[in-house]
Amino acid sequence: MREEPAVDIVGLVKRYGPKTAVDGLDLSVDRGAVTAVLGPNGAGKTTTVETCEGYRRPDAGTVRIFGLDPVADAPALRPRVGVMLQSGGVYSGARAEEMLRHTASLHAHPVDVDLLIERLGLGSCGRTTYRRLSGGQQQRLALAMAVVGRPELVFLDEPTAGLDPQARRATWDLIRDLRDDGVTVLLTTHYMDEAEQLADDVAIIDGGKVIARGTPEELCRGGAENTLRFGGRPALDLASLLKALPADSTAAELTPGSYRITGKVNPQMLATVTSWCAQNGVMPDRISVERHTLEDVFLELTGKELRA
Repeated sequence: MREEPAVDIVGLVKRYGPKTAVDGLDLSVDRGAVTAVLGPNGAGKTTTVETCEGYRRPDAGTVRIFGLDPVADAPALRPRVGVMLQSGGVYSGARAEEMLRHTASLHAHPVDVDLLIERLGLGSCGRTTYRRLSGGQQQRLALAMAVVGRPELVFLDEPTAGLDPQARRATWDLIRDLRDDGVTVLLTTHYMDEAEQLADDVAIIDGGKVIARGTPEELCRGGAENTLRFGGRPALDLASLLKALPADSTAAELTPGSYRITGKVNPQMLATVTSWCAQNGVMPDRISVERHTLEDVFLELTGKELRA
């Protein structure tokens, strides 16, 4: 039998007065996977995640975390779930290391605090109060507090917002290690490359619904084929080239000497094009293979910038 998902959302509806923030949303998150939730502001992703965390009650539908109700069964879930809020959750006058050690003391088998401090670069600000930390330092402390208790599931809200490139890479490595240890990670992010690099699964939310779901590769493949571009002398015999390519391919000379081929671009197609060029005395240059990025897919589906 298929293992029960870590997060199972069915028909979730959440309203704020006359506004429907989440409108019949369905989403399941497999155990041990990293799932990224993307969506423009106001799409309903934050409300969805906060409902999963037990901070909000659904108006309709069900949310289950490891088969349990995140509100009614909060005491049972608390030791198993780590939460990184985008802001808040820390006493403003507490020192960074003091807060992290206090959080660790609430768990039966916490991560070694000193190792976590070193890994996330918090050593230099350990005695600094939370309100005096930079935005990036506050983010790293919030991440440390979310994972110090060795949770089975971690909710990460914008985990690398405001981080410098070095701290961002360290955070990515930590998230990968969590997955390698079997921890389920559900993260929201505004960085498309972050979702592409880290996520096993991506859910795009807009209008309070999941409008697309799949691995980054599946989403980038859907809707548009890859494109091969190359340069050569002008006015090549494209009809001859098309005879050598699969039937669903197209070829066009965009500007004199600049060519675009679309279809199922793979190593075989690349070999066919270069072989055809060799047989016809064409010295190709600027050969490149392009594909849709996750950002392309997002904009096509929502028509909005991620921060719109």
